[in-house]
Amino acid sequence: MVETTERPIRVFLVDDHRSTLWGLERLIGATERMNLIGSATSVTELLSSQASREADVIVVDLDLGGCDSTESFAELLHSRDAKVLVLTGARDLDAHRRAVLAGARGVVRKEEPVDVLLRAIERVHAGDVWVNRALIGDIMDMLTGNKPKAAAAEDSRIASLTPKELEVIAAVVQHKGAKSLVVADDLGISEHTLRNHLTAIYHKLEVHGRLELYVYAKEHGIGATVA
Repeated sequence: MVETTERPIRVFLVDDHRSTLWGLERLIGATERMNLIGSATSVTELLSSQASREADVIVVDLDLGGCDSTESFAELLHSRDAKVLVLTGARDLDAHRRAVLAGARGVVRKEEPVDVLLRAIERVHAGDVWVNRALIGDIMDMLTGNKPKAAAAEDSRIASLTPKELEVIAAVVQHKGAKSLVVADDLGISEHTLRNHLTAIYHKLEVHGRLELYVYAKEHGIGATVA
């Protein structure tokens, strides 16, 4: 009888923390059943990498240099046959849910043992979905038209924003990293008035500072349609 050897799983890694990437590269490289074919530190590197086109599984962090990697999943899945597995330090179920709904086949937290990641890669490659029970329940609720409680709470917070506050958020998104004076001038208000609006927005959305507000707005599409 002729023995056949199953080809190792071709894995491509994406993480903007080089120390984490270094550890992951060695973890995958030391596993006979997997073959590390490349790595990247950003979505741009990932999408421009020819090696990633040969991957069976792409393991990607959710937060890449302040950018939500889920925004690239549509293009990634359209141009590659690989399955996407998210490896993240975030415990936010809402972020995990968005990743799965964007096309990820699984979510593994960085705090979990390394063997969990290896098993997740194998199961995702085999066609399974690797998510915890709470996330599966939330996703099933969404597919059947029932919003999870966390999502409903988010909707309530966003609905509480006034038209002016939405305008302020849109300006913050547009002028990411700019000084308050620039944002205030664009809105035609004083810096003092801008601070008052931001204080109210932070309270309503439960965020702390303009950076968190920017990330929150990008994740939820707030202010994107405000002229």
